[in-house]
Amino acid sequence: MMMARKQDARIPTYNISVVGLSGTEKEKGQCGVGKSCLCNRFVRPSADEFHLDHTSVLSTSDFGGRVVNNDHFLYWGEVVRSLEECSECRAHVVEQTEFIDDQTFQPHRSTALQPYIKRAAATKLASAEKLMYFCTDQLGLEQDFEQKQMPDGKLLVDGFLLCIDVSRGMNRNFDEQLKFVSNLYNQLAKTKKPIVVVLTKCDEGVERYIRDAHAFALSKKNLQVVETSARSNVNVDLAFGTLVQLVDKSRGKTKIIPYFEALKQQSQQIAAAKDKYEWLVSRVVKSHNETWAAVSRKMQPAPEYQDYVYLEGTPKAKKLFLQHVQRLKQEHIERRRRTYLALLPQALEALVPNLDEIDHLSCSKVQRLLEGKGDFSKWFVVLEETPWDATSHIDSADAERIPFDVMETPAAEQLYEAHLERLRNERKRAEMRRAFQENLEASPFVTPGKPWEEARSFIMNEDFYMWLEEPVYMDIYGKHQKRIIERAKEEFQELLLEYSELFYELELDAKPSKEKMGVIQEVLGEEQRFKALQKLQAERDALILKHIHFVYHPTKETCPSCPLCVDSRVEQLLGSRAARPAERNQKNFLSDPNVDRINLVILGKDGLARELANEIRALCTNDDKYVIEGKMYELSLRPIEGNVRLPVNAFQTPTFQPHGCLCLYNSKESLSYVVESIEKSAAGRRENHPAHLPLTLMLVNKRGDAGGETLHSLVQQGQQIAGKLQC
Repeated sequence: MMMARKQDARIPTYNISVVGLSGTEKEKGQCGVGKSCLCNRFVRPSADEFHLDHTSVLSTSDFGGRVVNNDHFLYWGEVVRSLEECSECRAHVVEQTEFIDDQTFQPHRSTALQPYIKRAAATKLASAEKLMYFCTDQLGLEQDFEQKQMPDGKLLVDGFLLCIDVSRGMNRNFDEQLKFVSNLYNQLAKTKKPIVVVLTKCDEGVERYIRDAHAFALSKKNLQVVETSARSNVNVDLAFGTLVQLVDKSRGKTKIIPYFEALKQQSQQIAAAKDKYEWLVSRVVKSHNETWAAVSRKMQPAPEYQDYVYLEGTPKAKKLFLQHVQRLKQEHIERRRRTYLALLPQALEALVPNLDEIDHLSCSKVQRLLEGKGDFSKWFVVLEETPWDATSHIDSADAERIPFDVMETPAAEQLYEAHLERLRNERKRAEMRRAFQENLEASPFVTPGKPWEEARSFIMNEDFYMWLEEPVYMDIYGKHQKRIIERAKEEFQELLLEYSELFYELELDAKPSKEKMGVIQEVLGEEQRFKALQKLQAERDALILKHIHFVYHPTKETCPSCPLCVDSRVEQLLGSRAARPAERNQKNFLSDPNVDRINLVILGKDGLARELANEIRALCTNDDKYVIEGKMYELSLRPIEGNVRLPVNAFQTPTFQPHGCLCLYNSKESLSYVVESIEKSAAGRRENHPAHLPLTLMLVNKRGDAGGETLHSLVQQGQQIAGKLQC
């Protein structure tokens, strides 16, 4: 402790008196000249400890309290500081003022009855147990503030700061103030103490007032002038440091910095501190739910926080924190909003996919429709409080469902309109696809094998180009070509069957000569079914060769109608039988479990039934077994050619339960016989109805048939009957 006192005693101490225009409102206007703010900013420079309002109108009790202590001066305390890069010094600061009675609005009576000008020039100040002043709120509540007394109850003033307010003070004439200051200076000069002129409130300074104040200082033995702003904390230390240098000539001469240059430096310092503080806030605060109390405690040790609070104060630090939190909140809300709006098209597609249902509805009207949908709660949630972004729902875990009031926003209305437009466009494109297909069907210019490049100019119109993309109409055209080519090939095969005599004279296994092919093409050349494959000559020639091969090698593999030929249909009929006959369970049935029994009726007149039965038996083994794809069947055939009402021609007998029926025809008369027989059998039998049997209607094309009926006509008649019999 002793060493500390000795070391502390080496620090030079200066007592500074701050003076300037004081008195009643009539003398100084509605506000002071800034003496208190200047002292406050120097002694307690931290923004949180700086107070703008310091009243000089006091009650008698406040005036008599230990802070004012019945004096017309305030003791602001002491401060130890290095001024202008010099060694440390201690400064005691007092402010000479004039306190006004809040009842009489006249100066309070005190022990010193001198006028302000004489009293302010006093160099010996004494006031026993006078307390250090903080702010107006301290008066009457001294016990709530630090209680530090003026040392030894007395001070010897070393120099004066003479304040001149250069702002446009209310109800104050600047020239009158300058006259008062001039008289005050004359009184101060008698003390032989150093004087520095301090221009206060330069942040609101009037250029003429500043100029006149400088002229005044120049006229008074070239006084030093410092332009300050206590509110902006500009040049305050410079003013006190300049006076200290005048008191102690051993200290380096102080460089006077103009106000605006100093303001620029101060602004840059604040801006840099603000940037660092904002960086700290962004690093520490990641959630919009953070509170100032918790975050400020966390940031308190950080120099970025301390520097900014020192310069700008806790309220501004809190304001920046709240702005950051609000920004995080808005970003969070915006992310949620984007999520909801991204889900909305899917919800509309799921709930109202039908254009006819909503084409006439506005966005506001469609909301009632949506609420009535069964899956409404899967996509939407109705909140008790709205809008959703102003409620606690922003932090709800239910982010998969859209708050229903989102539908009332312009963005949702745009998405609904886009949904409508998409449905309308889809309908229009579907209409265009149908119209394009119809154009293809109706156009005589679209023939089998015609390339799209040749057909385009006959088919396309402006609407097709507008509504259909190239891959779409190319796909439709390709499928259409596939259909008409298959149809043309089938019709060409029918044509070849009709002209069977052209192929009788060819040698077995021999490829037809060029001359023979020429004859065939010449005979068929006038037929429209031949011309239809004009663009596909290679395929047409291949069909001719395939037909020739079939004529001399008539198997199911070489049949042009495969899999619709007789052999294939018989195999299909056998393979698709769903139920086994009842006899399967009888004791006298076949003992071999790997053999199935097939009972087949063959119906046809004029020997057709017997002929096919013989051909099928020729394909069987010696014991009437028929093999299909490795599966063996025991085959029992019942050919019928007469009246089915006679027992001898009945479909079913006590020992024969049919599993299927092949119906053969080669003329109009034989087809009529098949139809009549099916109908008679159905009418005469209630159980095991033949209509329940699998039926296959088969056209038998005999070579050299002189009946005069064309094969094409018989095919058409057979198709009509097959449709009637559902076979």
